[in-house]
Amino acid sequence: MLIMFLALFGSTSWIQVIQTDELAANPANRRALYDSYEVQRGSIIASGAAIASSVPSNDLYSWQRVYTDADMWAPVTGYINPALGSSTGIEQAMNGALSGTSGSQFLSRIERIFTGQPPRGSNVVLSLDAEVQRAAYEALGGLQGGIIAIEPATGRVLAMVTSPSYDTNVLAAHNTNEVNAAYDQLVADPSKPLSNRAIAGDLNPPGSTFKLVVASAALASGDFTPDSQLPNPAVYQLPQSSSVVYNANGGTCGGGETVSIADALRLSCNIPFAELAVQLGDTAIREEAEKYGFNSQFELPLVSTASGYPRTIMDDAQTALSGFGQGQVTATPLQMAMVSAGIANEGIVMNPRMVDRVIGPDLSVQETFADTEYGRALDADLAEQLVSMMVANVRDGAASGARIDGVDVAGKTGTAENGTGRPYTLWFTGFAPADSPQVAVAVVVEDGGGQGQSGSGNTIAAPIAKKVMEAVLSR
Repeated sequence: MLIMFLALFGSTSWIQVIQTDELAANPANRRALYDSYEVQRGSIIASGAAIASSVPSNDLYSWQRVYTDADMWAPVTGYINPALGSSTGIEQAMNGALSGTSGSQFLSRIERIFTGQPPRGSNVVLSLDAEVQRAAYEALGGLQGGIIAIEPATGRVLAMVTSPSYDTNVLAAHNTNEVNAAYDQLVADPSKPLSNRAIAGDLNPPGSTFKLVVASAALASGDFTPDSQLPNPAVYQLPQSSSVVYNANGGTCGGGETVSIADALRLSCNIPFAELAVQLGDTAIREEAEKYGFNSQFELPLVSTASGYPRTIMDDAQTALSGFGQGQVTATPLQMAMVSAGIANEGIVMNPRMVDRVIGPDLSVQETFADTEYGRALDADLAEQLVSMMVANVRDGAASGARIDGVDVAGKTGTAENGTGRPYTLWFTGFAPADSPQVAVAVVVEDGGGQGQSGSGNTIAAPIAKKVMEAVLSR
């Protein structure tokens, strides 16, 4: 009997403590769904205020989920709908904590059983700053795109915005027919409002922002310095190809027969970086890109789409195109923010995260989330050189739209092509202040910012990033 009792105790303990998170996340586990509405769900908190909370409802689900500033926070909170059994965003990723079923809340559940208190979920405290989030949301406005801001030294996400967005309250309603109709309408919308463009969705070529990775690979090779000279023609024919490449200005990169890597970055010239990419080779660029996070997914705990640099061997023509972020290279704003943050953080890339801690109904801290390193992308002295190059890019180069009075901003713009006649994708990534970075930001604006092929990363994306950085610096 003793052996049987111990075996039963051990088995139930294993299920309720060790396997609890796995079982709660299993879509076949109906109990997890029941818990989501039988229990008062915990709040999602940003800057000390609830942006998602539960209020009593007069139907069989007991509790109704309510979202504050729903469109602004939609890519962060997501929604949960017990009537449909569906959830997204933090609601899905942190469901165990919010519904009170995670392993860290086992003792709290036992205590509530003995004291007769009603079961309650725990609160999830985000790293995001409400003021920075609003600044990003308002700066992006009606443009189609995404923004993410992170702390370079920690990886903590300060803002995550996507546009167009949607009202999460509509998808959290308990009327199944109305919710299905609203969801079908969102899915059919060609602008894809359900897509989180900050970390996922249909990825875009990063354009000239990828020149930071190529410059990083060049410095890391030991064969190049910022002053290394590259040929400076006005037209460059891709190796083993009849296709040609031009600089954005249609001419040479400056006036000389050669141009330094630093000046080529400052002026955002395509030809020198195409030549540099061929000299480095696709293997060296791929290895450097992967040090910044390319070809990897990240759990923030929202799962990002992996940005891509081809793992197959590319010919010199494709490698040349990758030198200025075209060809087969794709990226999320999260990835390009990680590139800037890694450079800002003396070459060390941090894993991005959105959650600081989980707080129980009794205000006890049940779980905290630590800063973790992804890896080193560049030696500190080389990162310092790249910082100087990025500062010059904003101070008197192609990224002047990100200037902030009295602050040295480091940055890089991008204006990526998407095919003949198609609108450009506009980019900015950078950080501030350059000498003591508090924020790294990346902005992508799709569909040419409504200007087709007339807009640029400097005129549209950079001023948006400027407003986000100013919001952080003014806290």
